Amino acid sequence: TPESHGCFVMKKTIFIFLTLYCFLAIVIFAIYFFSKKYWLTHMFLISHGAENLKDSFPLNTTGHSQVTETSEVWVNKSAGEEFLGACPETPPNLLGPFQVELETVRTPEDVRKQVGSLLQVGGRYKPPDCISKQKVAVIIPFRNRHENLTHWLYYLHPFLQRQQLDYGVYVINQDGDGTFNRAKLMNIGYAEALKEDDYNCFLFSDVDLVPLDDRNLYRCFSNPRHLSVAIFGGVTALTKEQFLTFNGFSNTFWGWGGEDDDLYNRVMLRIKAISRPYAVIGRYKMIKHERDPHNDPNFNNVKKLQETTNTLDQDGLSSLNYTVIDITKNMLFTFITVDVHVPMGLTKK
Repeated sequence: TPESHGCFVMKKTIFIFLTLYCFLAIVIFAIYFFSKKYWLTHMFLISHGAENLKDSFPLNTTGHSQVTETSEVWVNKSAGEEFLGACPETPPNLLGPFQVELETVRTPEDVRKQVGSLLQVGGRYKPPDCISKQKVAVIIPFRNRHENLTHWLYYLHPFLQRQQLDYGVYVINQDGDGTFNRAKLMNIGYAEALKEDDYNCFLFSDVDLVPLDDRNLYRCFSNPRHLSVAIFGGVTALTKEQFLTFNGFSNTFWGWGGEDDDLYNRVMLRIKAISRPYAVIGRYKMIKHERDPHNDPNFNNVKKLQETTNTLDQDGLSSLNYTVIDITKNMLFTFITVDVHVPMGLTKK
């Protein structure tokens, strides 16, 4: 009948209208939801420094310059990190002081099982839930200290992860029996790490030093950072810009001694300030070992310290020469064996 046909048409019209209304409501809600999520994330990143590459936060530190130090902050986003915020200024899972026990016999396999589950090949790590404030290359000059290295890796990987660092560990192994050159190995570590990633902070650490407090942040600051306050030299953090400013370490300190004093001279000549954590935080435990027979004290290095002003520009990264013999990667570190071109007369004792 006409009446029933008219009723059917009206019902059909109402159904189409309601369908379109629901669809439009869903579209509007989706637009609102994602735009709100975007702007909340955008404002979060701004407030936490992700949009300001030189954003920094104050820390109470002391140094030779007696100035207030700040941590240098860079935040680099990669694919899949668009909605991650910057890691907090103070990592939330720090333990503070912790016990270091070096009597237990540890094998590399033991360490891989216990601390390697979160690592990527080559000793690489980045926090899964935030963007690290810096990308840190940890450089270890090395020769014949495998037991020390095993202890160091056991404690330092969890230590660095609690600090929410984006980092990689590079062990720079001097090949052969020639006189050891710790400083040149650190220059080589800097150069080789940059071939792998755009690191902006370099942490140079002796393999026999284990920190005792994870509030001692392994990151870079607006001045060169000496982290092992009770032990001369040992652990130093430098930005790429700082390292370039004083031409890196000297390449000519063969044998034990002098290279840390030379580094201090270089820093004070070009940057004129060094920062340190509080002494109670910058404590370390030294792993016992016998001195390498090819790393005896070199008294000629003392004389070289008087020449830093004149040799700084010619002796360092600008004159670095070496040959890579082998690069091996496992879950705990990248092991780079190099020929440091030991001068004639220093090849064997």
